[in-house]
Amino acid sequence: MSEDQAIETAGKMSEALETLERARGHLYSFHQLVGEADFALDDVLEGLRAAGRSELADALERDLVGRDVLEGRWTFQIMEEFDDGYWSVFRDFERRVRDELTGGRRHVYEARLKAERQGTTDAG
Repeated sequence: MSEDQAIETAGKMSEALETLERARGHLYSFHQLVGEADFALDDVLEGLRAAGRSELADALERDLVGRDVLEGRWTFQIMEEFDDGYWSVFRDFERRVRDELTGGRRHVYEARLKAERQGTTDAG
């Protein structure tokens, strides 16, 4: 493998990790939004009870408030499972690929691109 191929391959692995980091951010947003929605139900319960709809409020409270989003799990548990499983393994492989192909240097491809775009020889 040539140095250029190694740098390109390591760069693609880092880019894949960056994409996964974006996905992880969306998962955290999902986690927070579900929590906000669940707490917003408190106002709905209050409104239903104030309107004399206690039976409906009781059903909503029993069947929806605090409900698992997946069988047996709240969103924080999904986050923990994702972080401890897929995400951490992905990060470890990104570092391993970088270590083996670029001596652990990060963003070597981007540094070269910067030097090219700026017309300099400093690729570090």
